[in-house]
Amino acid sequence: MTKDHSTLFDHPEGYGTVSRALHWLMAALFAWQFLSAILHGVDREMPAARFFWSWHMSVGVLLLVAVLLRGAWALINLGNRPVHTAGLLGTAARLGYLVLYLLMLAVPLVAVVRAYGSGRGLSVFGIEVLAGGGERIPALMAPANAVHGLLGWALLALTLGHVIMALAHAYLWREDTLTRMVRGRPASIARMD
Repeated sequence: MTKDHSTLFDHPEGYGTVSRALHWLMAALFAWQFLSAILHGVDREMPAARFFWSWHMSVGVLLLVAVLLRGAWALINLGNRPVHTAGLLGTAARLGYLVLYLLMLAVPLVAVVRAYGSGRGLSVFGIEVLAGGGERIPALMAPANAVHGLLGWALLALTLGHVIMALAHAYLWREDTLTRMVRGRPASIARMD
């Protein structure tokens, strides 16, 4: 089975199984992260806030891994992915995706730098990933403290914009953009391959 005939790989008419699985896994993990940050900001002593926040770092590292996998998979599928529309809207979409990916990388990387700079190290789901040196390194912590939250909220705003545009494509403009990420390529195209 060639790459063009496999439903695992992307196709100009829709995303493959792997791209869609990574997309929706990341959507769920981002929902968790944004909810944990919002609850933490509202009342960090609230039981729900403490529960969600206790997993914030671990879920963030899991998201970083998913972003790296998704980026690598996108590069493998670069010539087969659905194309954006031409013109201003297509250019805005490409720029939006670029900024979205940069933020998806920057936000967790800054948190990892902050964890290292704290001297405590980094544990993910109870497994030590990065040993702490015991001493705080203010030169690492200060920039990370300054930008992690700000970049996180910018990522939330861009993510909401992404969702709004996907819904606008589907329900206002009656385009199949959302369908390509929900069901992949249309059944008629899959049968022709």
